[in-house]
Amino acid sequence: MPLTDIQCKKAAPGEKDYKLSDSGGLYLFVTTKGAKSWRLKYRFAGREKRLVMGLYPDVTLKDARDRRDDAKKLLREHKDPLIEERKRKAAAHSAAGATFKVVAERWYAAQLGRWARVNATKIAQALKRDVYPEIGALPLVDIDGPTVLALLRKIEKRGAIDSAKRIRQHISAVFGYGMAEGLCFADPAGQHLLKAMLPTPVGGSQPGLGSIEEIRELHATVDASTGCDLTKLASRLLGLTFVRPGLIPTARWEEFEGIDWNDPSGAGDAEEPAWRIRAERMKLEQDNKADDAFEHIVPLVPQAVDVLRAVRRLSGRFPYLFHSVRSTHKPMSANTLGYRYNECGYRDRHVPHGWRTSFSTIMNERATLLDREGDRAVIDAMLSHKPRGISAAEMAYNRARHMPRRWELARWWADETMKGLVPANELVAWDDRAC
Repeated sequence: MPLTDIQCKKAAPGEKDYKLSDSGGLYLFVTTKGAKSWRLKYRFAGREKRLVMGLYPDVTLKDARDRRDDAKKLLREHKDPLIEERKRKAAAHSAAGATFKVVAERWYAAQLGRWARVNATKIAQALKRDVYPEIGALPLVDIDGPTVLALLRKIEKRGAIDSAKRIRQHISAVFGYGMAEGLCFADPAGQHLLKAMLPTPVGGSQPGLGSIEEIRELHATVDASTGCDLTKLASRLLGLTFVRPGLIPTARWEEFEGIDWNDPSGAGDAEEPAWRIRAERMKLEQDNKADDAFEHIVPLVPQAVDVLRAVRRLSGRFPYLFHSVRSTHKPMSANTLGYRYNECGYRDRHVPHGWRTSFSTIMNERATLLDREGDRAVIDAMLSHKPRGISAAEMAYNRARHMPRRWELARWWADETMKGLVPANELVAWDDRAC
């Protein structure tokens, strides 16, 4: 029989939670602590589901029956009452100010502890430049797949295919955060959107030359170019160390070990000088950036030391090896080398990050020809590729185990790619320097 209001009022807590049935799937759920809530049991798409419709007596028996009837009407329209309730709540949140920008800024603040500073800056810039002007003012629940896709296609049109894919990930993460907070019920920027986006060009977005001969030609072309001498030296050092390009402009003198700067002959240098890059400067998970075991050690072959000695004469008084043309106490722009390569005719053929592509491609092919399968792990170590799930102890052990072979491969690479090129010291017009 249907419930009465008196029964609802007198329903007392028991030793276990229990329910008092009304009609049409509606019942009053009573907990052991005396809380009473209205619930509706129904079936949708063959599955049994439950909808919580509020606490008694805030929601009266009559109110609960009205909500039950509304839910039944939705079922007749082939709509899930639970989903529709979530939409209603999300819309209410949106009306209270849950726009994409508001939620994205909350998501961003929650992630800051997990990101490196440079990565956090790039994400903030991408959102401000490409996302907020398009959907920042829209409530999350009003943003659908076609809206997000239109935004991403604008980015693709300027040739930034990989950027469009990364921004899709950021947008999707914001919607994931919004779903967890109950501000929306779906992610319109999920991976399904990739099927409608342009594919990444063959070879990726970091083109690099594929042979030793082409690399020698690039070095020679940059050497002969006009402009800042520091840029030529930066290019040569990057080609010899193949570190991530952002590490070159921000390199500081104290990171280089085993070089006697007071003796130009090199007689006082250590047998194996090195560039020790702290873990906090590397592309690592935030938890590993404070662990010295994850620092990156770059062998400094004689050709690299020659570059450093030439740079020392130019900028040894300043904190950065490769300083800005505007300020000797600020690093060179991260775009400087890319601009120089474009000016030298290498647009879409070789970019600063392409040195890593070139080294990996050529050295892995060589390892296959020489039947040295073990070199693949050494090459990865030289590129500072961290194996997934490796511990700090394993990382330190692997680094020590691979170091002798890393030196051998670094020497071979330098000897082959520098063959026939002038010494680094001759790249600088000491009497009439370009910068």
